[in-house]
Amino acid sequence: MCTPCCLSQLACCCGSAACSCCCNCCPKIKQSTGTRVMYALYFLLVTILCVIMMSPTVETHMKENIPYYNDLCEKLNAGENCKTLVGYSAVYKVCFGMSCFFLFFCLFTIRVNNSEGCRAAVHNGFWLLKFIVLAACCAGGFFIPGEETFLEVWRYVGAACGSIFLLIQLMLLVEFAHRWNTNWSSGVKYNRLWYAALAFVTLMLFTAAVGAVVFMGVYYTHPEACLLNKIFLGINGSLCLIVSLLAISPCIQKLQPTSGLLQPGVISCYVMYLTFSAFTSKPKEAVEINGVNTTVCVFPFNSGLEGDKKIVTFLGTVILFGCILYSCLTSTTRRSSAALRVCRNSEPETERARCCFCFGDDTDDYDEEKTGSGQNVLYDEKEATIYSYAYFHFVFFLGSLYVMMTVTNWFNYDNHDIEKLLDGSWSVYWLKMASCWVCLILYMWTLIAPMVCPKRFEA
Repeated sequence: MCTPCCLSQLACCCGSAACSCCCNCCPKIKQSTGTRVMYALYFLLVTILCVIMMSPTVETHMKENIPYYNDLCEKLNAGENCKTLVGYSAVYKVCFGMSCFFLFFCLFTIRVNNSEGCRAAVHNGFWLLKFIVLAACCAGGFFIPGEETFLEVWRYVGAACGSIFLLIQLMLLVEFAHRWNTNWSSGVKYNRLWYAALAFVTLMLFTAAVGAVVFMGVYYTHPEACLLNKIFLGINGSLCLIVSLLAISPCIQKLQPTSGLLQPGVISCYVMYLTFSAFTSKPKEAVEINGVNTTVCVFPFNSGLEGDKKIVTFLGTVILFGCILYSCLTSTTRRSSAALRVCRNSEPETERARCCFCFGDDTDDYDEEKTGSGQNVLYDEKEATIYSYAYFHFVFFLGSLYVMMTVTNWFNYDNHDIEKLLDGSWSVYWLKMASCWVCLILYMWTLIAPMVCPKRFEA
């Protein structure tokens, strides 16, 4: 049982065969899905490496636990205590290598229409060889001449591409909200439980959004300080209320019968999360209270609640990188590509209500099935590709630079470490506030666009 599985995995790593798990009890997997998951794992591995490079805690543990650490660093020409392998400059070089890897495959897979050609075989297989190439690209970044000039130029390239990726991420969030409502609403006519699920989730989303407004109003405002927090909390809360009322207004309901409160609930929660993240990213303010300078507009952490602060930071980091991976994996499906105006989805819109719909595949037509001792693989791209290979790699290219800028705190990279990922700087504060407004504007446009351009949205 084990030998055939091991041979198949060897063919997956060194040949064009599709990868699968060795356990036969695992559910069937499509070739297109397995390929995207493998690239996501590569992306995640490099991201973890960047996080390690930005962590002084990891650096300290390595110094304390690795024998002859300094001697080893000198033999590797990595400087005293491996200084060239840590910090923002090392992250820039590693992400430069990863972005070059995905950009090369973006150019390499242009106009690939099915999985039969040699370029498609390289895209879908040879995982060990591609891992070696990725590692070589990341290592090659450390040998770029003119380091100061490179870092200065690459910083602005990363900021531009990272902003584009952030825009794609926000557009996908809006598309996700609409699709969630459409998918669950399609099940109401067959089973009333879907209506109850819609109502319950909508109630929970708005409860969380209102609770977030109250929470931030209590802890992130002050009568004598934090004027920006007061203004922006009021603006963002009001805009969420406006889009919620707009979504259920008669004029919108007439043109979009499926428009409801679930979509603005999703948008409101995400806007409140971004607002909270922006408030925690703002440099601290202090006012004089009873003759003592007191830091205000921060969550009331103290020495006894340091563990709570770590939990908040961890959850914020998980949400952040979860959104990045979701954007990279789903932006290339036919539905999402059509929503992003990358391509036109000419297939009829068919919905089958299900709890887990966001990673649903674009088609249910399979051409071939591989059976054996391991997991079954369904070859779903024999006649045509399920997604654009080139655009898929381009999104990962943008995602690589967004990770680079996020991990290094955008333009406030000096003396920054990963433990302070959610701590403050004005550049991050304004970036997150702008993201709130862009997200709300995008969602509002999806509501009023059929009124403004009726011919474009005619069925």
